[in-house]
Amino acid sequence: MEETGYQLLQLRPTQRASWIGYAISYHLLKDYDMALKLLEEFRQTQQVPVNKLDYEYSELILYQNQVMREANLFQESLEHIETYEKQICDKLSVEEIKGEILLKLGRLKEASEIFKNLIDRNAENWCYFEGLEKALQLSTLEERLKVYEEISQQHPKAVAPRRLPLNLIPGEKFRESVDKFLRANLSKGYSPLFTTLKSLYCDTEKVSIIQELVTKYEASLKRCAFFSMYETGEKEPPTTLLWVQYFLAQHFDKLGQYSLALDYINAAITSTPTLIELFYMKAKIYKHMGNFREAAKWMDEAQSLDTADRFLNSKCAKYMLRANMIKAAEEMCSKFTREGVSAMENLNEMQCMWFQTECISAYQRLGRFGDALKICHEVERHFFEITDDQFDFHTYCIRKMTLRAYVDLLRLEDTLRRHVFYFKAARSAIEIYLKLYDNPLTSESKQQEINSENLSAKELKKILSKQRRTQKKAKLKEERKHVEREHQQKNQKKRDDEQEMASGLKEEFIPEKLERVENPLEEALKFLIPLKNLVADNIDTHLLAFEIYFRKGKFLLMLQSIKRAFAINSNNPWLHECLIKFSKSASSHSNLPDVVSKVLSQEMGKILVNRDLENFNEDFLKRNSTSLQHLLSGAKMMYFLDKSRQEKALTVATRLDETVKDKNVKTLIKVSEALLDGSFGNCGSQYEEYRMACHKLFPFTSVFLPALNEVHGPSATLNCIADNYDVLTNEI
Repeated sequence: MEETGYQLLQLRPTQRASWIGYAISYHLLKDYDMALKLLEEFRQTQQVPVNKLDYEYSELILYQNQVMREANLFQESLEHIETYEKQICDKLSVEEIKGEILLKLGRLKEASEIFKNLIDRNAENWCYFEGLEKALQLSTLEERLKVYEEISQQHPKAVAPRRLPLNLIPGEKFRESVDKFLRANLSKGYSPLFTTLKSLYCDTEKVSIIQELVTKYEASLKRCAFFSMYETGEKEPPTTLLWVQYFLAQHFDKLGQYSLALDYINAAITSTPTLIELFYMKAKIYKHMGNFREAAKWMDEAQSLDTADRFLNSKCAKYMLRANMIKAAEEMCSKFTREGVSAMENLNEMQCMWFQTECISAYQRLGRFGDALKICHEVERHFFEITDDQFDFHTYCIRKMTLRAYVDLLRLEDTLRRHVFYFKAARSAIEIYLKLYDNPLTSESKQQEINSENLSAKELKKILSKQRRTQKKAKLKEERKHVEREHQQKNQKKRDDEQEMASGLKEEFIPEKLERVENPLEEALKFLIPLKNLVADNIDTHLLAFEIYFRKGKFLLMLQSIKRAFAINSNNPWLHECLIKFSKSASSHSNLPDVVSKVLSQEMGKILVNRDLENFNEDFLKRNSTSLQHLLSGAKMMYFLDKSRQEKALTVATRLDETVKDKNVKTLIKVSEALLDGSFGNCGSQYEEYRMACHKLFPFTSVFLPALNEVHGPSATLNCIADNYDVLTNEI
């Protein structure tokens, strides 16, 4: 980049883009002195009057100051910003930069004045309060609380100066402060109140205080319309009780007490059946229970109250996808997509990746691997196109002098595939390719040949007749699709066609071909490489890498993946499974080269500390006896190492006693899936017992609901639940 910038500067020395591009290249190479020298030379050529505000000149000065700060030239940076302060348009950035620099220079009194002014400008920015605390060097709790008290008096409507002290104070002081905070916000109907307090829920003492206070409010408001029965004066409006019930529903949902959460949200809906937030919350509770169909139903109810709200529309589509209702989700999104084009096509064209990543997961759950892989490849193509589309901005940003944003863009491109959407798509693609490697799909013609060999002439005739009818239906459906496609093509605008021609034809991804690739592991590696380069701090990257290399038989690459994962989290349950699989596989391979065997034994000796695998697994189980995820991994490996210990392994994996901490829906579903997928061999009866035990814990979770023939049985508990809640009836 430096050489290119220099050549462009020689060719076009009079153009400012050449100078700026050359300076940016030195900045990105961290040669700050040269970058600053070039920027200063260029700035001196700009003839801008001192009393005139010019946006492009302002951006140049702010960029110059950014380079100084990155070079740790804080004194020079402060002098620079003060010299050109009047010529900078973005006054807020100036104040923030000055506050940051003064803190680093130790000029705390001046920094405190800056942060006080910033708080006067925006009293809801938590970063300003953090900066003020650092500047004032407050050591005691009383001093910190006094500062917040003064600011809250100056800004009586601000939430932050009343909320932040709640992080600091314990015990009875907390009770007194949170009582005032809750009453004020519940009375005026502050709907994000729970979200504001959610960060306090890591402290069990504070949670119990909040619960005690708000449940008392609810009881008192029902009786006398006051927060306390000992109060007099003006009564609270009826909406206060509504917001108290809404808060309690969120509170108990957070604590995993879903029945109580449902009671409160149902009471709120009964009193006010037109408030969208209530239906939204009810859907959220069902989602956390693991009943995605009921969650989708209530989210649909919420969006029906305001069909013009895109956020609710998107949330409803997302919940439908979680319930594997792909067609319904597509129809929901079609309300806001372009007419004449299917919603799925338009969302792909618009690079709507939240929708696509949810679609991938839905198809994966349904076992439609070809459709899931198609979208994985489309998401991968989006990231390539995002990089490709930025070329227009290279000249534009330099021409318009938006240099700070331009540098951020260049840095984003370096780490673009770190984005969560890419990680989700890549992870799903790798998991699917691993499944296809373990259980390859046979071609349809081969499958028919295999099946026909075992059938009588009558059965074969019946099947062939059924196939002909299916083919006829498929043909009619295809013809209808063809007519619709032709109609859509006629409605498409001319400029869309021209744009498509200009961008060139894209490769079409065919699901049937994608799920029957010749070498699934090579395809998986294509998705893995960007993750290894850019998401190396995520343990899942290295464990996915291990799973690929394990199947390829690459022992040194397996060891590399394990070591990297071990450095991130040595107690990860998935890593534990990989360690045992790797050790057993390495010990059973006697034909490995001597050098490789030596390296493996040395490195694994450090991790296993010279213990045999069964003892290593027993120690892991003892160390993590209260974590269900760890118990599941340990039990799997117990059975893997010794098939005769199936009963013991199942006892460990299906533990649901009080000492086990993480008995949430997600973990219990993982255990039930492990009982079905062969991780413990054949254990159908144990699965049914476990399902019934989980159903008692989470009666609304659809995975744990009883089969149809059990519903009419003598289960008094189930009948009682069905009377109180309509969800079981709907599901069954």
